[in-house]
Amino acid sequence: MNRLFEGLPARAFLLLAILAAALLVAPWLVNDYLLSVLIIVLYFAYVGQAWNLMIGFAGQLSLGHALFVGIGAYTSAAIFVHFGIGPWATVFIAVLASVLAGSIIGYLGFRFSIRGVYFALLTIAFAEFTRIMVDHTEWLGSTQGLFLPVANRESIDLLNLRGSPMMFYYVILGMTVAALVLCRLLLNSKLGYYWQAIREDQDSAQAYGVNVFRYKMIAVAISSGLTGIAGVFYAFYYNNLFPETTFATSRSIEMILGTVVGGVGTLFGPIVGAFFLTPLGELLTALTDDIGLDGIKPFFWGICVAGIVLFRPSGLWPWIAGLLGLDKPAGGEGK
Repeated sequence: MNRLFEGLPARAFLLLAILAAALLVAPWLVNDYLLSVLIIVLYFAYVGQAWNLMIGFAGQLSLGHALFVGIGAYTSAAIFVHFGIGPWATVFIAVLASVLAGSIIGYLGFRFSIRGVYFALLTIAFAEFTRIMVDHTEWLGSTQGLFLPVANRESIDLLNLRGSPMMFYYVILGMTVAALVLCRLLLNSKLGYYWQAIREDQDSAQAYGVNVFRYKMIAVAISSGLTGIAGVFYAFYYNNLFPETTFATSRSIEMILGTVVGGVGTLFGPIVGAFFLTPLGELLTALTDDIGLDGIKPFFWGICVAGIVLFRPSGLWPWIAGLLGLDKPAGGEGK
């Protein structure tokens, strides 16, 4: 517990308390549409945190993270559709499948010293290969899609994740908080310091005796497992899965943009980026829906990323933290 709060300035506790209170009461103060937007925001904050662990902490670039969402989603959804077993029982299988896929990618990439953009291309290739495989697997719905039965969206069946949007909101809120706490603990642990050493200079870290292969594999395994859990949520919230969209590279880019805008390698960057990009994207879609500008959201995201690269290359969160005086903790790191 001490490691969790170590280095946080006093005003950070107040801001966290205000944020927590606002998020807890938000579903009771907004309409159904805004509630759905908040769910999407928290979903992207969660998957952004999982991706950030891999690139921001350990320095391993993945542009195919939709692979792990898809594996987790299809694993849990297919078992639920064919055998009636709920997600809380199958989430472990989904996580194991995602970790296995991540470990295969990591082993091939790290064993053969594939780095940087080439490792990113390897993750895209595996996502595309999996998409084609699901496309031709009838048990997974193939091109027609896999649909989960929904009896009633008003009642709450937490065991099977069947229920109202408010239930899904609190589930994804709990997942996001848990991911934030986990990343905080990992970042301040010996494992986190090894990751940061590898991120800054892999060859120097190896020269100092760090087992680079092992610690990069651990980063990939944890990141892919967390993302697989997001896939379970995705499947039971949307209730339909199509390989062309679930495994698409554009979906991977959508997942990571919030972290890029918020601040790669920071704890609150994925959350800030998700709260910045997602509502603005939804607003633009609503405003331009009647005039047929279907590509306005990707265009807007491109402008945002270009602006961040030019004016705030470290992301929005370090800048916001500086304005709020949160980058000067007593005896700790400003993340």
